[in-house]
Amino acid sequence: MKLKLELSTGTYTTDKEDLKPSNIAVNEDCELKILDFGLARHAEVEMTGYVATRWYRAPEIMLNWMHYNQTVDIWSVGCIMAELLTSKTLFPGTDPMDQLIHIMSLVGTPDDHFLIKIMSEEARNYIRSLPAITKKNFKDVFSGAHPDAIDLLERMLELDADKRPTATEALAHPYLAQYADPSDEPIAEPYDESFEDKELSVEEWRRLAHKEVNMFEEPKIRLIHAGISEIAQDMQSRMILEQHVPVSKNR
Repeated sequence: MKLKLELSTGTYTTDKEDLKPSNIAVNEDCELKILDFGLARHAEVEMTGYVATRWYRAPEIMLNWMHYNQTVDIWSVGCIMAELLTSKTLFPGTDPMDQLIHIMSLVGTPDDHFLIKIMSEEARNYIRSLPAITKKNFKDVFSGAHPDAIDLLERMLELDADKRPTATEALAHPYLAQYADPSDEPIAEPYDESFEDKELSVEEWRRLAHKEVNMFEEPKIRLIHAGISEIAQDMQSRMILEQHVPVSKNR
């Protein structure tokens, strides 16, 4: 439960887009850290379909929704949560098309309201060519899980991204709310990357890069110098002590 809560909290302000078990670290106190933010970004930019490991990839990524948002991470959390409940991968697709088949075998084929959101005509035609699949009863699929866990999982694994809960809404769900502690869930300020849009000369970028390097190097250098000074003082104290303390004849 604690891991699921911390994983949901970790998606609160960051669009990770590559959540999977191998990008999650847990220590002996069950404190969880999300790793590898190489694909993290703001939601306004146009996005590619190959940003997450396939088994945990939200369907809208494969179906070319060009402006998907934070709920791609909610889908991934749902996949990981299902894996924690069943000890097996929920959607082990062998390729993008097979992945969609695995997904729809659980959540059913989408309706026309969903299809009009797909920008790729090829993807729309492919889905229309599939036989109609009825959504499975999550209570039967995850029969050993707590009813609240099943309800949250079903909401997270909603095919339509617009109907999925946000991280805030997921944390307020009864399955997690009883364990949540807002005072112990610090929220980072949104990262401001507007500087990347500035048109600067090569020399100006070099100057900024050099300034950034110096900002990080100075504390390290001071620590090294402080460490060397401490070692030197310790060695000097030992030498003085050895000069004044007689050596025992029994040694």
